[in-house]
Amino acid sequence: MSDKAHPASKLVAVTLDEESIGRSGPDIEHERAVAIYDLIEENSFQPVDHEAGQYALHLSMADNRLVFDIRKTDGSPVVAHLLSLTPFRRIVKDYFMICDSYYAAIRTATPDRIEAIDMGRRGLHDDGSRVLMERLDGKVTIDFATARRLFTLICVLHWKG
Repeated sequence: MSDKAHPASKLVAVTLDEESIGRSGPDIEHERAVAIYDLIEENSFQPVDHEAGQYALHLSMADNRLVFDIRKTDGSPVVAHLLSLTPFRRIVKDYFMICDSYYAAIRTATPDRIEAIDMGRRGLHDDGSRVLMERLDGKVTIDFATARRLFTLICVLHWKG
C-alpha cells in the first residue's frame, strides 16, 4: 500500500452533504470545522490512475456507506468511491467511549490517568486511520497524516450520521 501521492496532489476543498449528514450542536460543528481546516491545511491526496493535481472532496452518506465524491477544483467529476461504514463501527464506538472517559477524566483524574486514557484514545484513532488507508488502497493514495485527519472527519460524521 503506497502512502506517497505526487507532491502537488492535495485536497483544496472539503464539503459535507448536510442532507445526508445533518446539523449538530455547536461542539460537533466546531469539531467538523477544525477537522476540515486541518485537512485542507496539510494533506497528501491523489486518486489512483488520475493525474496529479488539486482536488475537491464532497463527503456524504448513502445506504450505510460513506461516499467520497472526488472532483477537480472546477467541479468536474474525477471519481466517486463508496465505502462501507461497517469496518469503522467498532473503532468509532470505542473511540467515542474513550473520548467520553477522557473528557470526564480531565476534570478529576490524576495526570497519569489522563495520559493513559489519552494514549488509548490516540491508539484507537491510529487504528481507524489504518483501516481507512486499507479501505482506500487502490482507490486513493494518501499518507498517514491525511488518513488521521480524514478519520477525524469520519468520526464527526458518525456522531450525527
